[in-house]
Amino acid sequence: MTFASTQTNLESFLQDLGLKQHLTDKLSLSTVLQVDKSTVTDDPAWSRSDLPWLFLKKLMILNVTARNIQCFSSANENEDVTSLDLDSDLESLVLNQDSSQNVNPLDIITALFLCSDSFLQQEIALKMSMCQFSVPLLLPNCDTQQSMFMLWALRDIVKKFRPHSLSDPRGFVEDRIILADLPLVSFVRLGDCSISKSQILNKLLSNPQQYHDTFVHHDMDCGDIPRKISNGLVEISWYLPCGSKNIDIFPEPVAIANLRGDINTFETQYTFLCQISTAVFVFSDNFDSDCLLSSNTHVKAQLFLVGNAQTKAFNLDLLKRTAAALNLKKNSIILKTKQNDTDLVKNLCSAVSRVVKNSSMTIQLEKMTTVAHEFGILIDEDNKECQTAKENAEAITNEIKDTLTFKEEQLPLQGEIWKKLGKLEKEECRLRKAGNKNIQMYKGELTKQKMELRKQQSSYEMSKAMSCFINALSSSNLERSYFLKWMRMNLDNLSRKKLSGLRELYKEKCQESSEKKEEIALLDRQISNSALGTEHFLREMGQLYEAAVTLPENIQSRQQMLHLPKLCAGLLLDGFPVELVDGDASNIPLRWISDVLKELNTLVQPKSKIMVVTVLGVQSTGKSTLLNTMFGVQFAVSSGRCTRGAFMLLIKITDHFREILNCDHLMIIDTEGLKSPELAQLDDNYEHDNELATLVVGLSDITIINIAMENSTEMKDILQIVVHAFLRMKEVGKKPMCAFVHQNVADVSAHDKNMRDRKLLLEQLNEMTEAAAKMENKEDYKKFTDIMEYDPETGNWYIPGLWHGNPPMAPVNAGYSEAVYDFKKNMMDILIKKKKSTNNIEEFLEWTKSLWNAVKYENFIFSFRNSLVADAYMKLCTKFHEWEWSFKKHMYTWLTSAETRVSNFEMLKSKSDKRNLQDLLKTLKHEASSELDKREKTILENLVKYFEQTEGHVYLVEKYREDFVKSAKSLRRETENSVLSKVIEIRTGKNNLDNIKKTHTDKMEKKVLKLLEELRKNRCSETMSEAELDNVFENIWRETVEELSFKGLQRQIISNSVFSQLRMNMKQKGGSVSQKLNKVTLDQYGKEKFIVMPENFFKKMIHHVYKFEHTVRLQELADSVIDACMQSVNDKKEGKSDYHDTYIQEILDIIDQKLTSGKKLEFSEDFELSRKLHICAISAREFQAMHDCFIEENDPRRCLEQFKEKYRADFKDLFSNRDQCQRKAEEFTKLCLSPAVEIFICSSLGPIQHSCIFSVLYFKTTSD
Repeated sequence: MTFASTQTNLESFLQDLGLKQHLTDKLSLSTVLQVDKSTVTDDPAWSRSDLPWLFLKKLMILNVTARNIQCFSSANENEDVTSLDLDSDLESLVLNQDSSQNVNPLDIITALFLCSDSFLQQEIALKMSMCQFSVPLLLPNCDTQQSMFMLWALRDIVKKFRPHSLSDPRGFVEDRIILADLPLVSFVRLGDCSISKSQILNKLLSNPQQYHDTFVHHDMDCGDIPRKISNGLVEISWYLPCGSKNIDIFPEPVAIANLRGDINTFETQYTFLCQISTAVFVFSDNFDSDCLLSSNTHVKAQLFLVGNAQTKAFNLDLLKRTAAALNLKKNSIILKTKQNDTDLVKNLCSAVSRVVKNSSMTIQLEKMTTVAHEFGILIDEDNKECQTAKENAEAITNEIKDTLTFKEEQLPLQGEIWKKLGKLEKEECRLRKAGNKNIQMYKGELTKQKMELRKQQSSYEMSKAMSCFINALSSSNLERSYFLKWMRMNLDNLSRKKLSGLRELYKEKCQESSEKKEEIALLDRQISNSALGTEHFLREMGQLYEAAVTLPENIQSRQQMLHLPKLCAGLLLDGFPVELVDGDASNIPLRWISDVLKELNTLVQPKSKIMVVTVLGVQSTGKSTLLNTMFGVQFAVSSGRCTRGAFMLLIKITDHFREILNCDHLMIIDTEGLKSPELAQLDDNYEHDNELATLVVGLSDITIINIAMENSTEMKDILQIVVHAFLRMKEVGKKPMCAFVHQNVADVSAHDKNMRDRKLLLEQLNEMTEAAAKMENKEDYKKFTDIMEYDPETGNWYIPGLWHGNPPMAPVNAGYSEAVYDFKKNMMDILIKKKKSTNNIEEFLEWTKSLWNAVKYENFIFSFRNSLVADAYMKLCTKFHEWEWSFKKHMYTWLTSAETRVSNFEMLKSKSDKRNLQDLLKTLKHEASSELDKREKTILENLVKYFEQTEGHVYLVEKYREDFVKSAKSLRRETENSVLSKVIEIRTGKNNLDNIKKTHTDKMEKKVLKLLEELRKNRCSETMSEAELDNVFENIWRETVEELSFKGLQRQIISNSVFSQLRMNMKQKGGSVSQKLNKVTLDQYGKEKFIVMPENFFKKMIHHVYKFEHTVRLQELADSVIDACMQSVNDKKEGKSDYHDTYIQEILDIIDQKLTSGKKLEFSEDFELSRKLHICAISAREFQAMHDCFIEENDPRRCLEQFKEKYRADFKDLFSNRDQCQRKAEEFTKLCLSPAVEIFICSSLGPIQHSCIFSVLYFKTTSD
């Protein structure tokens, strides 16, 4: 092959490509990733200056046709197909082959590498490697004749492969390609060669059934156009085995280098390759021994000569002389002797296999820098910023000996303390463990615990690692970018090694014995926690900031942290992903995120409008790959496992495209995989997934629902919960669009064939939405599309598999990238046509806070797989509540009867009856146990019957059956303990009171006699005054009361118990109800008449007449419920018994029954809650008064106080040795006889006569 001389001026060529200015002002990754008009159009390249951008556009979406680009000819478009002049047509066909506008793909690649900054170079190399393109190893500059060793550009390439030498046939090796010890085999050309070296290499590296153009060759599009600037380019690619002997060409991995151009011209590149290669294959038609011998002094590699024996230029004698001069053996010479290339490729394959097998020479790309320096080759990493950043990163990562220990010591704030804080924040909203505690006091306890945890965080000094990290982030933009890249790569390398060792150990333990469950479980946890990435350092930064802002403003440690949000906002603006939801703690560090977004808003002003795109899907279904392909981004994923949580990343919109799309930036949110096996064993696994899904869908303008194959079952469940959660939230805000992407579906007929499935999916989603709307009394919502925007025809996309063939040698499937690109175009087109209103960053922040708050308050729906399960569970709960209420009511009735029997025991007992109160207590215990057994059996029988029915999706809650059985047994135990303790309390109280009354007088008398005796000895008794006697009595009374062993009844705060029962009653309502309940107390309610306010009914009722009528009917309903409840309260008060929780449960039951009967009125949850608060507040006050009266009447100490004056009089009589008969008779007449006679005479004679007669009678009686 002959090529044009590379004398063309580089700047002149770049001028043609429109890249000249970028030779100094380098292209950046953020510029390439900007969303512009070309995102939604398929405009061809009209001129040379369009070619680099078309290449980049295709490469960023991993399109393997990226190198097959050429300028579009308008002549073809305008030619007259009706022309009849065949001669002139054929002449024009021959003469008009103008290729002046086209460029060799290698020149475009070289130009782009020369004009890109380090990070874009790295991204281009990574994408090229994924497409199985060869990548530059030595990049030439045709003006300076100097080559650049592209070490940094190749650093981000990570490969997995399975060499045959592995002891475990199912194991694999995963390594950064520049760190892998591999043999390097180089292919070069000497002079002219009739064999296409690159095409032969492609055949060498490809299976017959999986051919791929790794290297650009003559027969590719524009491959025959003379190269202008890429001669001297050394490309590198890798052959990596998959572990199958029938598929693999080479059993072990091998690197392949290919020098473009003649080694006579590019001697530096050739000698460099000879130094680092295991073998060098020289292709030529005419082997010049002088050239080869002159370079032979530098050759460490084994030399092979490859020629074409069929060409006229082939000279056998010359070949013999050269072979002799170079001491080559027969197997080091490979000749093409047939027309096709099959035998040549086989011989080459055998030669490479022998070299790899027999030679021990391997080398890491990273270690080639020493040789490169010797030959005057520049290294792309040899710049100050890169090296400083590397040192800063290594200062941190070199200290990591054990990942878990490092995280505990250097990143302590995000550990258990942060997880506990997350749980406390949710408990503040959900109050699941509040029980009967006063809510405000309980919330105060939680706040105190949070402050203690923040104090713990603040007590930590900033670790050395975090100090280095923050200092490095505070450097220049370029150095910071290098630092973050070094950190990510180093941490990935460490995690990869750690995970590899843990997996091996895990495998050994599993194979040794399945009995070592504890060890296996420990290893499992270590594997889960061993991930360490830059996101962990940024998370620690967030916690340092959150802990600092809780400190007083004048504290220096607070001041030192205030610049951190601005640092993070800068990263976000530069296109670095930032963690939105911490997946490990399932929480958002809201203060940190708020201040980061505020700083971001300041940085981008006035261009602050954003549109949010989210992806959601089951774990390992290719969500991140989908986003990376669509937008060319790279989300942070820790090596070895999927990162938990959600990450946000900002992509700029070009100036001319902003007005069309109506936004300045796209915010892409990538989420962790749902249904992760790691979380499946946890009790709250549904809760975690449902919370995350609801949050990210609620935040997005468009949600991509990523599904593996056509099976949408799992995502359908998640979507139902999301929709249900939206219904339960007071205000959802916006109506997100959703699009279903079905991955790994290659069938061209998939869209039509799956029409029925799509229809069925929508019907199911509609059914779920309707069921959820009924549950939440929001029956306006009939369809899924009432909540989310979805078109079953345009909202489903079928995308073939990612790889074309068998990895690791498989390139990205062209069908995959094309389908993803079509989906992206369609999505952007929809966003443009819909003219969706966009939020600015501040509005997005406020909406994030509001939505996360609503998610935290949601206490019910997130714990279910889908809405049907939730509906079935609620129906079962309703039934069980009925049975439970029946059980409690019956046992309370029995308890009331038992109390009466105890109270009247002594009065009704006959003289012949020898039983005492203890015997009665035993009888009551036996009766209680019998009643409890019967009622428990009834509940369990009802439960069995319920699960035997076929309606109401009962089978969906089968797994909860045992929970309800346990609840029934627990109810029995609690009631038994409560009933028996109440009976004992009654008996003890009764006995205590009787004993006190019997013994108190005796004790008083003994003390008085003892005192009298002492006073008489001292002769003081006769001289004591009344006041002195009172003092003596008070002392004796106090002493006697202290000696008596009894406890008074404890006063309860009834409002706490009532409020607790109300919360239990409303716990299955929406998060807005929980939120309101958390902010109120019963003291605020029930003081005025309940008036139905306009907000108590639905906004849809806009017609004035209907609104008025509806208000009146609602008021009537409210009044009737209040009347029924107040009647129940009054009935309880007349019984003069103590308060019991069944009282308020009965009242709530009355309210619920009335609500059910008045359901046609379509009242809201707010109406229900405000009415219950009103009634419960009044009831709590009435029951408190009733409880206080009961204590007053039944408290032994207070009863004794009532008889104090009587005891005082008895004491004085005894002291004075007076006869008490007359005084007792007077008391009896005054307190008993006189009132009875008065009532009798009044009723017989009337009030006037009664007044006169009673006066005379009373005077006469007392005088007698």
